[in-house]
Formats: sequence, C-alpha cells, structure tokens
Amino acid sequence: MKTFTRLAVLLAIAFAIAGCNTVQGMGKDIKKAGEKIEDTATR
Repeated sequence: MKTFTRLAVLLAIAFAIAGCNTVQGMGKDIKKAGEKIEDTATR
C-alpha cells in the first residue's frame, strides 16, 4: 500500500509541474498575441 501511495503522490507532482509549464507557456503566447494586436492598432 505504501508503494501505491508513493507512486500516486509522484504522479500528482509530475502532473502539477507539467500543468504549470503548460499554463505559463499559454500565458506567454496570449501576451505575444496581445502585443501584436496592440502594435497593429497603434499604426
């Protein structure tokens, strides 16, 4: 039972880390898109 619990915790940590990277990357993409729109609007 201890092995299963440890494995479950490690998987949860791995998914949390991957999720943070995904959200952070998506935020950067949205920021870049917003900057492009802003640059186009100011021309």
